[in-house]
Amino acid sequence: MTNGYISYSRERAATVQAAFIRRVYNWMALGLAATALVALYTAGSPWLQRMIFGNSLVFFGLIIGELILVFWLSAAIDRLAYSTASMMFFVYSALNGLTLSVIFMVYTETSIASTFFVTAGTFGVTSLYGYTTKRDLSSWGGFLFMGLIGIILASVVNIFLKSPMVYWVVTYAGIIVFVGLTAYDTKKLKDMALAGFASEEAESKSAVMGALALYLDFINLFLMLLRIFGQRRD
Repeated sequence: MTNGYISYSRERAATVQAAFIRRVYNWMALGLAATALVALYTAGSPWLQRMIFGNSLVFFGLIIGELILVFWLSAAIDRLAYSTASMMFFVYSALNGLTLSVIFMVYTETSIASTFFVTAGTFGVTSLYGYTTKRDLSSWGGFLFMGLIGIILASVVNIFLKSPMVYWVVTYAGIIVFVGLTAYDTKKLKDMALAGFASEEAESKSAVMGALALYLDFINLFLMLLRIFGQRRD
């Protein structure tokens, strides 16, 4: 053990990394499944739709609650138990399902399904690149973070401007940023697994937080692609 972390032999490195990344992917898949199930249920429930989308305070309250939960979970992860972290991950996934159910009111189910598969393919290829590349992607972090901040600010401003040009610039820039983040986060998680963890509890919590990062990359990439490929209802 070095500096509180486990040092793996070269022979075990690939096995350890693959096992950790597989665990992260499993958590991410469970989160996406929870979001999809809640979104589908909400889309089929008139009273839930009225409660969420009939009152802007409820809708924006849910959005703000999601943001607070993500920031809180990221900041408090070292103090939380693994069981609490995993439960909060599913709470966030469910809340996201409530707000994302709006896409079923805007887009056809066929276009949502086809965009999901396009997203899954894009995400899979990009994540595979991040996992297999020998390049150091750490320099991407600052650039991608600034791009993400720019997208958020431009999106907020465009709520008032309602500019089609800004809308499409944000859309294509968002695709580039979230594709980059998928590769960057996957590489970061792989390197984290190689460095080792102080305990099994720390490894378990890292898997949950890694899943949250990739989950957010996937969801945001899906929403950006849906702007392009989604067919709106008449």
